[in-house]
Amino acid sequence: MATKTTKAKKADNQDFSKYIRWFWMAFTGGVLIFAFVFLLASWGAFGEMPDHTVLENPRTNLASEIISSDDQTLAKFYFEDNRTPVGYDELPKNLVDALVATEDIRFYDHSGIDARGFLRAVFAKLTLRDKGGASTITQQLARQLFIGVRDKESTTNALLQKVKEWVIATRLERQYTKEEIIAMYFNIYDFGNNADGIRSAARIYFGKEPRELDVKESAMLVGMFKNSSLYNPRPSRNPVGTRNRRNVVLAQMAKYDYISEETKDSLQATELDLNYTPESHREGLATYFRAHLTNVMKEWIAENPKPDGTKYNLYNDGLKIYTTIDSRMQKYAEDAIAQHMPRLQAEFDNQNTPDRNPTAPFLDLESEEIDGIMKSAIRRSERRRHMKYDLGKTDKEIEASFNKPTPMSVFAWREGQYVEIDTVMKPIDSIRYYKKFLRASMMSMDPKTGHVKAWVGGMNYRHFQYDMVKQGKRQIGSTFKPFVYATAIDQLQLSPCDSFPKAPITIEANKFGNPEAWTTKNSGGGYSGFQTLKSALANSTNTITARLMNEIGPQPVVEMAQKLGVEQDILPVPAIALGTPDISVYEMVAAYGTFANKGVYNKPVLVTRIEDKNGTVLFQFQPESRDVLSEEVAYVTVNLMEGVTQYGSGQRLRDKWRVNQTLFKEIGTGYPYEFDNPIAGKTGTTQNQSDGWFMGMVPNLVTGVWVGGEDRAAHFKSINYGQGAAMALPIWGLYMKACYADDNLNVSEEEFERPSNLSINLDCTNFADYDTDEDADDEENVSDEIDF
Repeated sequence: MATKTTKAKKADNQDFSKYIRWFWMAFTGGVLIFAFVFLLASWGAFGEMPDHTVLENPRTNLASEIISSDDQTLAKFYFEDNRTPVGYDELPKNLVDALVATEDIRFYDHSGIDARGFLRAVFAKLTLRDKGGASTITQQLARQLFIGVRDKESTTNALLQKVKEWVIATRLERQYTKEEIIAMYFNIYDFGNNADGIRSAARIYFGKEPRELDVKESAMLVGMFKNSSLYNPRPSRNPVGTRNRRNVVLAQMAKYDYISEETKDSLQATELDLNYTPESHREGLATYFRAHLTNVMKEWIAENPKPDGTKYNLYNDGLKIYTTIDSRMQKYAEDAIAQHMPRLQAEFDNQNTPDRNPTAPFLDLESEEIDGIMKSAIRRSERRRHMKYDLGKTDKEIEASFNKPTPMSVFAWREGQYVEIDTVMKPIDSIRYYKKFLRASMMSMDPKTGHVKAWVGGMNYRHFQYDMVKQGKRQIGSTFKPFVYATAIDQLQLSPCDSFPKAPITIEANKFGNPEAWTTKNSGGGYSGFQTLKSALANSTNTITARLMNEIGPQPVVEMAQKLGVEQDILPVPAIALGTPDISVYEMVAAYGTFANKGVYNKPVLVTRIEDKNGTVLFQFQPESRDVLSEEVAYVTVNLMEGVTQYGSGQRLRDKWRVNQTLFKEIGTGYPYEFDNPIAGKTGTTQNQSDGWFMGMVPNLVTGVWVGGEDRAAHFKSINYGQGAAMALPIWGLYMKACYADDNLNVSEEEFERPSNLSINLDCTNFADYDTDEDADDEENVSDEIDF
């Protein structure tokens, strides 16, 4: 019996050993199969796999970055990916802690695959207690860089994708440090709302750089990794869900002792506190400058290929474009326009009510002329272009569409602020609606270097896209007169103290090639007596400017203007003395900069250098300058223009309360300016008050401002509001007040530097003006007591 029992035990042991062998054989086979699957995946059997070179340089679209002179990001160029990578050292510790605590607590202990986490996830799925996946941070990075969205419909494909993730993750771990993997993960993720990567996300959602994020802000952004579309913090999307998800991240941070329980509880009770600052090509700072820079960069790219002969891509090659724009001065410039234009527009609207002006916003036009303006606007419209060339619509269909009510958002000023109004309007009516708005533009430049510090092409790029700094050229009025005076001083060695009669002058027909006789007059009368050149320029006396033109002729003045940087052709006729040419703000600022820079012209500079994504310098600007005037002539011209702000049409820059007090109380403070430092400048007003200009200079900053309607037929009826001193000068004053209040800008309050060899007399004490006519003789200073 005992023997039988022993045999039975041996048989049982043999059967058990068989199971053990089968187990190890199955286990070994499984391991081999698993390893073989890994090997096949690494060979690319389940789809293309990144090689060593690709792993070193993952293919990601990087936005090109526009950087200001004060090292701020103005904006980016991108099509789909608004991504600018940052290094690990630019990420705050709380952001990294939030990521690790929430996504992969054993991140620093594994080599790309967390076996323990994977087995836990498998067990959870088998027991129907799914608590989420077990993808490590490295696996998630691998998926986003090289694989894409996982196929949820096919289990087989999903498993194969998982294997590919594992293979790539292990390779990434060998290729990069843990810190580099975390930085890449933050840089690759799409946080929604054009927030590609952590830098864009921090700027768009909180108006900060990543290093400035606090704990709760970091927690919100990390929470978005779960699903940025679902957990979108914008008020119109899912702020409640986003806040709940943020609190989950804070709980995870407390669970793993990255923050205390007390900190967690206090932060979970707070709101999201967004500072939503969208980044798009039509929003943000310096929109008009950025639009112009696009064309500048496209020209540069066409002429400067990569070493391999291919062209740089402005939108995904990650170029860094260092510009001369100062972000602070740019903001002050935009703010100045935003402060002044609603006030000016309110008065313009008040003067153009249907009762006061049945043809509003146009003045002095017949109905046929207005119809012509409207038809021309339709021909130039983007709506017509799109319908005709993109949609292939007939002219009849296009015309009908302009008379069909359409939902749209339109620009408006409300209580001194820009707003968009949702309305239903016929497109033809919207064209007329926009015709009523006065436009404004300005450019500011350091004359010593040519560096452009501020560029504002209009009031709002979303609704007024035509850039009036460089694209638009408008009649410049009396701001042209310093060119005449400078030429006369250069040729005749005149002094600001020299006096001329104010009487009308006629330049005969055929003199200087002029086909007809030309007689000038002063808009306010005042023809008796004499006037010094300094007083004549300060008060914009037309007859004296005409006398200078009669002495020197128009051709030398045209040549002077062209040397000063005026680009378009100017017809050499005497009438140019009063500012008939159309010139851009860009050209005028450069020209006036020559006077401030001792007679040396500097071509305006926008870009100082361009780097590729690795920091290699691709372009370094070379200044373009030329001598135009002697230092003496330039200084005397500046001295003449100082008279404009001392006792001429720009005198209100120094006044205290020569304004309408009632209106002042209603619209708030900001005027007047009370400058007491040396300022040279010139106002300009064109025929019918269609354009208002002010050119203002201090030794290290020249700024030009233009204000007017899109059409010259939209203008103020009277010169009280229609002069440059009322339309444009206040913008210059507001801008300069803000610049002077910022001590970091170092805008000069000093005297213009006097040449050591000055031989022209500037002391006009014994050369006083005299006249016998009480009429005003300044076309731009008829009313000092205006409402601005």
